[in-house]
Amino acid sequence: MQEHFEVLDIYKAIISLIAGLILGFEREMKDKSAGLKTITIICLGSTLFSIISYKLAGTGDPTRVASYIVSGIGFLGAGVIFKEGFSVYGLTTAGIIWIAAAIGMSIGFGEIYIAFTFLIAALIVIYVAKLLTKYFLAYHHNKILKFTIAQDSFALKKAILTDIKKISKVAYQIAFEKKEDVLLVTLDLHITTRQIEVLESYLINNENIESFNY
Repeated sequence: MQEHFEVLDIYKAIISLIAGLILGFEREMKDKSAGLKTITIICLGSTLFSIISYKLAGTGDPTRVASYIVSGIGFLGAGVIFKEGFSVYGLTTAGIIWIAAAIGMSIGFGEIYIAFTFLIAALIVIYVAKLLTKYFLAYHHNKILKFTIAQDSFALKKAILTDIKKISKVAYQIAFEKKEDVLLVTLDLHITTRQIEVLESYLINNENIESFNY
């Protein structure tokens, strides 16, 4: 058993712990479902499986056990993704789970410099991309708007669509469907936060619009 134990493995565990804590900190600060503990455990677990896979392989394939990490991480990632209305949440957290496992595997196989490089790259994406979005792509949203018109009137629908396009500038009609005595219209909007406020005011005050959601 002595041949299966090396001081280097202790260093790998410590490095993996630090990497997991760094990656998980940002998710924890945002109170996400997979936070500090989850991301750290994923990173440590991936490192451990990689070490075991490498040591027990002998003359065989050293990636045999580690290859199942990728499959297992897929299930974990899927567990944090959920849909609410027309929006999908958890994709960034799922991505961080995925990169945490990859970094953990790199550490386990002794590729410390590769792990460090991709850890830095991941942190740049997490933090710098957020600043770029804030200052250069500020407050722009893609929304799927659904609203019902009290009357099945082509002229009325056209007038409302014209008003909405004046507000959002970019609006594409996806579909419209007649339901009982109302007409359901679905639009794809590219809109700013300020325009959302104006649009909501218009939709609420328009007596011909019975309901809306996005």
